Amino acid sequence: MNFIGNIIWLVFGGFISALSYLFGGLILCFSIIGIPFGLQCFKLATFILWPFGSKIVYANSSGGCLQTIGNIIWIFTGGLCAAISHIVFGFLLCITIIGIPFGRKHFQLIELSLMPFGKRIVYE
Repeated sequence: MNFIGNIIWLVFGGFISALSYLFGGLILCFSIIGIPFGLQCFKLATFILWPFGSKIVYANSSGGCLQTIGNIIWIFTGGLCAAISHIVFGFLLCITIIGIPFGRKHFQLIELSLMPFGKRIVYE
């Protein structure tokens, strides 16, 4: 069932979204300062490519205050806009019964797109 959901997701906008995050990650990786943020864009792109059958968990890493600083910078430089877009698309997709699973995935993307540092993606 996850495979069918992923294929439908890719056809109806998931592939374009993943490409935009990949492009943003490549642009950010051109500078040394932007590399950590580019890697987070790549993390978002992989989750957007195959959202069904995967979940977001907190990573047990020793990032400490650097993760917090990275998340604060991320929020003010585009994370808030990305989260708002996922909220809007989530509500729009939940209008119909068929769109509810896709809307729920957009709601999961809010957490990752708002604060990606300190989280990882687990495939079930």
